[in-house]
Amino acid sequence: MQQPLQITFRDIPHSDAVEAAVREKAEKLDQFFEKIMSCRVMIESPHAHQHKGQLYHVRVDLTVPGAELVASRAPSEHKAHQDVYVAIRDAFDAAKRQLQNYNRKIKKKVKTHEAPPHGRITELAPEQDFGRILTPDGRDIYFHRNSLINGDYEHLEVGSEVRFVEEAGEQGPQASTVQLVGKHHIVE
Repeated sequence: MQQPLQITFRDIPHSDAVEAAVREKAEKLDQFFEKIMSCRVMIESPHAHQHKGQLYHVRVDLTVPGAELVASRAPSEHKAHQDVYVAIRDAFDAAKRQLQNYNRKIKKKVKTHEAPPHGRITELAPEQDFGRILTPDGRDIYFHRNSLINGDYEHLEVGSEVRFVEEAGEQGPQASTVQLVGKHHIVE
């Protein structure tokens, strides 16, 4: 961390043991993202019930390049937070997950789904049992009647949207497993 850790106790007395636990958890955050600029931790007990145990609220604010990450565990969410160490553990676990997600995002390791190969039929030759597909990137792909799934060659029209699997053919690229795209269009 570039700046010293800040720990605030609100509505509860300061505890060296609790502070040591927070410092230990904060040091481990550098394993998940090495460019943490600052870390602020607030521990409070917002409700003092006479008939119930004291519940703790822990908030971890992290400043990283380009973002402010906040992990908070409120007592209403977990009755286990009658133990301040459980509340601290849960808040730092949430902070760790946020750091890991942020790290994946900036490294572009977020899983993306590519659109399957698709295009529009530009030519049909029923007497010769073939057709052609124009892909969004301008390539012309040949397909044979036997490549159609469900054998709906008679239902095809020029302009119909199809998806396919591309293979290398004897005379260039060709499509296999050609399938009509229904009412759900492919979005790139």
